[in-house]
Amino acid sequence: MGENAKKTFYITTPIYYVNDVPHIGHAYTTIIADTAARFKKMMGYDVFFLTGTDEHGQKIEKAAAARGIQPLELADRMVIRFKDLWKALNIDYDGFIRTTQPHHEQVVQALFRKLKDRGDIYRGSYEGYYCVSDENFLSADVPLEDGGFKICPDCGKQAGQVSEECYFFRLSAYQQRLLDFYAENPTFVRPQSRMNEITSFVRQGLRDLSITRSTVRWGVAIPDDPDHTVYVWFDALHNYLSGIGFGSNDALYRKFWPANVHLIGKDILRFHAVYWPAFLMASGFSLPECVFGHGWWLKDKSKMSKSKGNVLDPHLILDTFGTDPLRYFLLREIPVGLDGNFSHEGFIHRVNSDLANDLGNLVQRVLTMIRSYFSGRISEIGEATGEDQELNTKFLEHRDRIIEHYDDLAINRALEDLWGYINTVNRYLADNEPWKKAKQAGARARLGRILYQAAAAIRTIACLVYPVMPESADKIWHFLGEGTSPGETVLAHLAFDDLETGVEFLKPDQLFPRVDLKDFLKEKPVETPAGKQKKEGEMEQITFDEFKRMDLRVAEILQAERVEGTNKLIKMKIDIGDETRQMIAGIADTYAPEDLTGKKLIVIVNLKPAVIRGIESQAMLLAAVKPDDSAIVPFFSEDVPTGAPVK
Repeated sequence: MGENAKKTFYITTPIYYVNDVPHIGHAYTTIIADTAARFKKMMGYDVFFLTGTDEHGQKIEKAAAARGIQPLELADRMVIRFKDLWKALNIDYDGFIRTTQPHHEQVVQALFRKLKDRGDIYRGSYEGYYCVSDENFLSADVPLEDGGFKICPDCGKQAGQVSEECYFFRLSAYQQRLLDFYAENPTFVRPQSRMNEITSFVRQGLRDLSITRSTVRWGVAIPDDPDHTVYVWFDALHNYLSGIGFGSNDALYRKFWPANVHLIGKDILRFHAVYWPAFLMASGFSLPECVFGHGWWLKDKSKMSKSKGNVLDPHLILDTFGTDPLRYFLLREIPVGLDGNFSHEGFIHRVNSDLANDLGNLVQRVLTMIRSYFSGRISEIGEATGEDQELNTKFLEHRDRIIEHYDDLAINRALEDLWGYINTVNRYLADNEPWKKAKQAGARARLGRILYQAAAAIRTIACLVYPVMPESADKIWHFLGEGTSPGETVLAHLAFDDLETGVEFLKPDQLFPRVDLKDFLKEKPVETPAGKQKKEGEMEQITFDEFKRMDLRVAEILQAERVEGTNKLIKMKIDIGDETRQMIAGIADTYAPEDLTGKKLIVIVNLKPAVIRGIESQAMLLAAVKPDDSAIVPFFSEDVPTGAPVK
């Protein structure tokens, strides 16, 4: 690298499945990556930030079939949803990779052929259990449930048994090399607890990994053997190479590889910290610097996921609050490595307290006073006192700590420290009372110094908060009469007295309006497909084709028990013909669990699973609801075959 060449920083998100719309979990990962990328640019780095979509595999194939469309058509629709959300969240990515792009497929095929020629890939047969939801082969130590099936330990859904010819990657041959690499690079997996988890997993022994499917058609075809498609994870992980130009833009690839940070959810840690480095070792690539497994956002103490049907749509929050409050809340509320439970109450508190009261009010009152007392331009500034100089010293201390926290991906600590600085500035104003100085004869120069100090502090706050809240920082910068963006400031050189005197300060708009929780949570009017509001009490009609999409079947109750700590809920194991499922229903005030075993009833089996009191319900029964809210279930008196369709 030449003397004048910039340091580089390459950060990635996982590529997101296109089987359904994006949610808060996707937003969280991508906001962290965007914040890290913006920070590194402000530290003088040449940055490449890659995100994208994972568009192959059985899950996508099934989701498209359920909609009656082709997989690529589904992917094309969902990619728009992701890109629209990233635009709404002010995500400034440098590259967006789709696994259906020809150059990515060519990279996957070329590297598959390379490993096959080297003997690291061989043909065999696989027998075991496969989770379609997580596109994951279950390990042999996952216990067999009553009924002869296994439950995926990651998503809690039933895994199907498969037996097929496939190609294997010799993962077992890389066990010791991986362990040696971990020992030499103890920060390869972060946080440390996850490094320990991965090391323990590898020490227990690695089995060769099935990396093709002969029963899934929607995928990258195997070179010289088109009856097989590449296992979705072998396909997906190589996006980090194809997305940075490997095989298509050699200069870009050589500039940025290896990646500095693969940012992922902790549920896909094994794929990135075991399989991926093994694939790279086998192909002769340098390994990434760090795999950072962040925590989950929970709802009702359960992981948000599309398969559980408990996700939050970020657009609902964006429509009311805009972008920056959501970005701030997600990054301030919890450390990046830990889980957090999303609550609207906690979100509203952050908006009203941290943003509206602390930051928004500081900007509003300082600039309003400057416009009132100095017509928008501070023209007289007295000598700095010890108290004024102390504010400058405090800034330098906070700046250096905040930079360290950002650099360590401890973003919540950076924001905590920054809000400590904001509180210091607010105390400075309270102690010096400029509103009183404005009424004192001969105090104009002192008044000018106090308001200059406060405005200079606000300028530095805008720079330091920019990686998290770029839109609000730009607004503050504009109010201060700055002509560019705080994002163009080099943070390490940020100085307190960089604020020029004599510049006209503009009238500030309200940055963060206060919101009442009841107003935010109040029920919105229902929209009809035509976009018109449906009148209260009006029946909404559906088409026959919409009705046909419901999979109604006869189910037999195999087991039933009350859900502990509830009065109405019963947990049941039901047979729906081709599999057994778990179902939760609020019928305990009408039926005793012991009276339900062996009864047959009608259930809907293709609704998205729901999590009720922390328990996943994978079907829903039909019942009549009496005026007292008790449920009457229409059980079959005749002998009807289990699994029979109901039309």
